[in-house]
Amino acid sequence: MATVELRFSALPEHVRTARLVAAAVARRAGVDEAVLDEVRLAVGEACSRAVGLHQHGDISAPVKVLLIEEEKQFSIEVGDEAPHAVPGGRAPGDGAGLADVETEEDEMGLAVISGLVDDVEVSAGEHGGSIRMRWPTAPPATLLA
Repeated sequence: MATVELRFSALPEHVRTARLVAAAVARRAGVDEAVLDEVRLAVGEACSRAVGLHQHGDISAPVKVLLIEEEKQFSIEVGDEAPHAVPGGRAPGDGAGLADVETEEDEMGLAVISGLVDDVEVSAGEHGGSIRMRWPTAPPATLLA
């Protein structure tokens, strides 16, 4: 299992770099060429979401992206360190919770990711959250054919 880790300051201009790196590593891992646009878009959406959460929460920690090549699949995990609402509660340190507009944007971003990626897992807690996306890869023998 090969892993590439990317960390970047929570600035919108770094999202493009994350998208390019993710697409290059996905291609090398054997993700179907026809799916690479979906990989780029999904990573861009997940990274933009993480950047927005960091900026809104005034968090100086970097956004973390893990690109994981496994035997028959390629995974990308985008992590943030923003406190998220726990089931039945509010985001810690946020007396009123996220504003309705921000919540709608967050939900729309997650909906876009879910529409682009068949295998997606979202986890969140008071110490941060992550979005893990998976795509199948072609066996090495078919890549050479």
